[in-house]
Amino acid sequence: MTSEKPVGKSLCGIVLHPAGHTLSPVLHRAAYEQLRLDAEYFVFDIRPGAFGKVLDAMRTLNIKQLSVSLPHKMDAATLADTSSHAVEEIGAANTLTLMPDGKIHADNTDWSGVLHALGKQKMNCESKATIIGAGGAARAAAYALYMMGCKPITIVNRTNFRAADLAREFNQLFQCEKFRAGRVEEEYDVLVNTTPIGMKGEHEGESPVPKECLRPGTTILDAVYNPLETRLYREARIQGCRAIDGLQWLAHQAAAQVHAWSGLLPDAALMRQAAVKVLRPYPINPLHPS
Repeated sequence: MTSEKPVGKSLCGIVLHPAGHTLSPVLHRAAYEQLRLDAEYFVFDIRPGAFGKVLDAMRTLNIKQLSVSLPHKMDAATLADTSSHAVEEIGAANTLTLMPDGKIHADNTDWSGVLHALGKQKMNCESKATIIGAGGAARAAAYALYMMGCKPITIVNRTNFRAADLAREFNQLFQCEKFRAGRVEEEYDVLVNTTPIGMKGEHEGESPVPKECLRPGTTILDAVYNPLETRLYREARIQGCRAIDGLQWLAHQAAAQVHAWSGLLPDAALMRQAAVKVLRPYPINPLHPS
């Protein structure tokens, strides 16, 4: 991770591996343009095991902020100087911000991205939620759904013991019995896919949810954003579900990141529109309400 220290320009970026799939530069640069921030956003491909050097580079190069993606979210949570309450409870960080005192602060905006993406969906203590997956994104989704009051929150994973472990961890954390491992066939009001199934490439054209398990009137949030309309998204619409694409989630969490270092809140809808232009080779619908 080497670069000359910028003069008069704020430097930000994303750390991930591999680096070929990210739309984060498009989102953040759109935000900088809207807010008239003199900033640039770069992609840093950091291999697993080398993340410890990232924090030193942030201080040396005066990098204002780094978005953190797979496979580094756990390392970001443990190696930062300070952490938000959300990071401590979720156990993963997607944002590192260089503070004025030189300390690096870890935060998690993934969960707030879920909150905003599901914003018009009314949740209460009777709302049943299902999460597919048990990784870092699933942790953020579980945290968001808990904060929205859902009960129960069912975690479905290819390896059931990971779902059971995550449910047990969150039950202990919140001293409750809201989380459980289960199956996708069970009843739900909102379902969140946090797996890469449906993503452009190896899993494109697949869906983590059988069509017969998509129930009219429920809400489906797919974390996959490339292609924008996944098989899960399309089939959910056909079945009469409220379908929300992954770019809603991605844009809102990115907007929160920009706000964390600049103090200014960009328009997530404009950021999403910029990313839609990049995804235009794939079939899309007009901007969906967030």
